[in-house]
Amino acid sequence: IAPGDMIIYSGAMFEAWQGQALIPGLSSQALVRVAIDGNSAREVARHDFDARLRSVEQGPDGAIWIAEDGKDGRVLKLTTK
Repeated sequence: IAPGDMIIYSGAMFEAWQGQALIPGLSSQALVRVAIDGNSAREVARHDFDARLRSVEQGPDGAIWIAEDGKDGRVLKLTTK
């Protein structure tokens, strides 16, 4: 993955993701979701992007903000449809 950051999601916008780790990947170029259960963790989804992902934050409305790596990197807002 080559993680750049990590948060534990607690928002309401992506209800099924609550309590999961969101890990942006530099080499994987993906946002990886990891379910944590006690002392174990497992990858539940890998959302591919066409860029190295540096950081992730949860907005007050539950939206997920992702920053791409590099001087031309963008800031992306993930919301539900």
